[in-house]
Amino acid sequence: MAKRRNRKVDAKRNDNERRKPIANRKYKDTVFRMLFTDRKNLLSLYNAVNGSSYEDPDALEIVTLENAIYMGMKNDLAFIVDTGLFLYEHQSTYNPNMPLRDLFYIAGEYQKLVDHRSLYASTLQKIPAPSFLVFYNGSERKEDSWVSYLSEAYENPTGEPNLELKVITLNINEGHNSQLMEQCQILREYAQYVAKVREYAGRTELDEAVEQAVNDCIQSGILAEFLRKNKSEVIAMSIFEYDKEEEERKLRKAEYEAGKEEGIKVGKKETAVVMNKMKFPVEKIAEVLQVDKDVIVKWIEDK
Repeated sequence: MAKRRNRKVDAKRNDNERRKPIANRKYKDTVFRMLFTDRKNLLSLYNAVNGSSYEDPDALEIVTLENAIYMGMKNDLAFIVDTGLFLYEHQSTYNPNMPLRDLFYIAGEYQKLVDHRSLYASTLQKIPAPSFLVFYNGSERKEDSWVSYLSEAYENPTGEPNLELKVITLNINEGHNSQLMEQCQILREYAQYVAKVREYAGRTELDEAVEQAVNDCIQSGILAEFLRKNKSEVIAMSIFEYDKEEEERKLRKAEYEAGKEEGIKVGKKETAVVMNKMKFPVEKIAEVLQVDKDVIVKWIEDK
């Protein structure tokens, strides 16, 4: 009898585990992208950013490169309005390489939009003017906005660059760019949802934190319809996004610590060489720098 009861308990536990949302680590979409692939939401965001008042979502021609991957990533949203081509990207960690990434993206967009045969014609091939915008909700930078340039990556730049690309980044964390948030309700509610995920993740397991944030937002009317309709998918995506954000943060910290340690090592090596030239004995140098004597000897010999 006890065994039968245990089997029932185990079956119930297994059933609960099957129902529990699990993040697919190969999943590449994001909640931001899912929200703003909706034309109505995207038009609201575009109007808020540009101070325009378009009302017809069909005014947007979405041209996102769905199947092309550049540098192992794809652009979140690309669309044409009138004669402008707009590339929108969401970032949860600061990335100084966005101008270079956008250079790859825009090249792919133009390849898709332009008839290659027209490039050899005698008439000028017109192309939509590009604009590059990043929506940032990471924790490393606190400014409301900043501008990044492709030329900042050039080695030994001289004079005005022959190729330039400008990326504007807007901070969409709660408390930033209040006017933009007021103009776009979906963006404001997205920021509120992310803030709840981070708040709860600080005091409970991630999967529980995300599910609690989703439930709280539904009850509070924050992205309620969207979250009710896509609850399981949003939970899975949010777990993946948060995990990815944490992993990138840890990687950057490790890179910083490694660089810091290497800098200390280089400084000690240079000091050892100088002290040797000043006729300090190897034993004294090793004692002062707290480095093994054999290492000091090797540093001096290498110089």
